Amino acid sequence: MANGNQEEWWASTRGLMITALVIWFIFSFGIHFFATALNGIVVFGFPLGFYMAAQGSLIIFVILLFWFAGAQDKIDREHGFAEEG
Repeated sequence: MANGNQEEWWASTRGLMITALVIWFIFSFGIHFFATALNGIVVFGFPLGFYMAAQGSLIIFVILLFWFAGAQDKIDREHGFAEEG
């Protein structure tokens, strides 16, 4: 049976996971779904829809990975589940 600290840790981890999945979904499907509409905006000489499909989503995914790892480490440390090393 989980104690209170484990339940708090899981609640924090679940919230972080859901947030990361929503961001992932937006940049995986949402941006590409509206790519044609976004092409009216030009960034670095390329239509925004094309840029987000080709480069922007990949950049966001890398940033998302580092952010998620840092946020999960912070949650682990707050609840005493951090790996020492």
